[in-house]
Parts: sequence; structure tokens; C-alpha cells
Amino acid sequence: MPNEIIRHPRLSSDAVRLLTWALSLPDEALEPLSKTAQRAAIGKSAFTRAKRELVAEGFLHEWRRQTDGGRWVTEQMISNLPLKPAEAEAARDGRPSVQSPATGEPNRRTVGRSLKKTEKKTYNPPTPTPAPADEPEATADEAPAAAGREGEGSSTTTQSPICTVPQPLVERGGLALAAVAHAEPRLRLSGRDVAALAPVAGEWFQRGGGLPDLREALTSGLPDVVHSPAALVRNRLTRKMPAVPTFAEQREGDRRAAATAAGPRVAEMQECAGDHVQPRLFRPVDGESLCSSCRCTDAEAGVASAVAAAVRGGAALRELLHTRRTEVAA
Repeated sequence: MPNEIIRHPRLSSDAVRLLTWALSLPDEALEPLSKTAQRAAIGKSAFTRAKRELVAEGFLHEWRRQTDGGRWVTEQMISNLPLKPAEAEAARDGRPSVQSPATGEPNRRTVGRSLKKTEKKTYNPPTPTPAPADEPEATADEAPAAAGREGEGSSTTTQSPICTVPQPLVERGGLALAAVAHAEPRLRLSGRDVAALAPVAGEWFQRGGGLPDLREALTSGLPDVVHSPAALVRNRLTRKMPAVPTFAEQREGDRRAAATAAGPRVAEMQECAGDHVQPRLFRPVDGESLCSSCRCTDAEAGVASAVAAAVRGGAALRELLHTRRTEVAA
């Protein structure tokens, strides 16, 4: 496609797009310009103007004739160089054309292709996409080399490890993180952060670690300002994770867990120190002496007392201002 088409001063953008789209089709593709305009997303009015411009500049020529069967056929011909009517007829009939190719490109064809528009519709299915060839499986000798290259910028996608922490330990890890975050203001974690870090804390307990060790690992040596508490907690949980217990330690832990499970469930519970009609037992997480209901009641009482104090202070202030205004008026 010569640059004269792209830089043509009298062809609109729709005309250039229609012409270039038609020239890009294979020579054997018999497609009318109206169908090409639909594929190029050119509207009917814009197609009419673009077609008129191409005819005026000599890039499009049309002939209408009647076949032996009485059917009318419109033959369209486009070219990548402007042609006069005589030159276009010579190119259509296969006669030598007097049109010379552009300077510097002697092998460029003068005429693009001929388009025949008839009443019979032809179907041109798209070229099927070739199926990708199956990759050969890596042999035993190639597997170690591939594994060695994985850490050197390889694009191999690795699956994330499946969480094997039991659900009770995950819940215990979430409660422990919530307790540590409540006790340490610099490690404030949202509910979403606690849910995301609970499996990691559960793995801590699965490996035999205790709550005091977890609290010490998370709170020791904290900086004065923690910009991302969740990232710091995840880093410390992962970096200070207890070692995987040996087989003998795992058997001993299983034996103790079985003995604990066989005992009464109230063994881990204690009586609430609050004022209740009947004794209430709860399971403490971080050495609490009050159950959740008593802690919520105390918090609401503190809020109510603060509100009452604010109301009394406002009343006293208004009384003082009223007294001052009375004295000034007197």
C-alpha cells in the first residue's frame, strides 16, 4: 500500500480505512465493498461518502452488466493507484496497462483485485486456528535442570500450598491474634487481617508452639511506629515459626491431645468474676477474668458515664455564661 493513500489530501478517514481494508484481503476473496464496510465498522452514510470519494479519485471502478440468464451483476474493482476508466477496463480485461508503478518500487502491483457482486451469496469461513502441539513431557534427566532454573526468573506458575491446619487450630489462631492485637495498640488488626493470618497462627500451634511464645514473638522489639501491622505480624509468624516436631514429638503430642480430649470440656473454663445470678463459666483466651457479656457491659457503662459527665459539664458551662451575662447587664 503506497503512502499516497494514507496521506491523500482529499480522501476522508473512512475512505482510507475502507480502501486499506479491502486491499488487505486476499486476491481470491470476492467480497463487495458494502460487506467490507460492515466489517470495518463504517456506517451506511459514511460508506456512501467514502465510496463516492474513491470513485472520484480513481481508486474504485464499477460496471453493471446483465448475464445470459437475465440476472444483473455489479462488478467492482479497486486499485492501490488511481486509474482512469480506460486503464481500469484494460486491467479488468487483462490487457496491458499504461499505468507505471511508483518510483522506487517496480514490483508493486497496479491493480488490487476485482470484486463481483451477484445475487448469489458466497460463504467464506474463517481460517481455523491451528491447535497447539502437545509439549513433550520432561524426562527424568531434564526435571532437575528445570527445577534449578525455576528460581532464576522462570515463568513457571507454581500452585499455592494447600492449608493443612485443622479448623479448630485456625480458630484458636484467630482468637490469639485478636487478643494480641487488643493488648498491643501498635498491632491493630482488622477482622479481615485476622481471618487471613489465622491459618499461619494455627500452624504455629500445630507445631507445638504456645500462646506465650506467640505473644512474645509478635510484641518483642517493636518499633515506635508500625506502618503495616498485618505485614509485620505475617513476617514474624513466618520467620519465627517453631520447627517441625520430630516423629517422637508428634506421637507424644497426639497422646496428650487424646488425653485432653477424653477429659471434661469444662477443664479449660473458669468462672466469671462478674455479678451473675448463677455462676457463669467461659473459656479465657488471654487470661481474662470477665466473660464477654461483662466486658461489654463495663464498656457500655464507661461510655454512658462519659456521656453523662459531658452533659453535666455542658450544663455547668451554660449556667456560668448566663450568670456572666446577667452581671454585665446589671
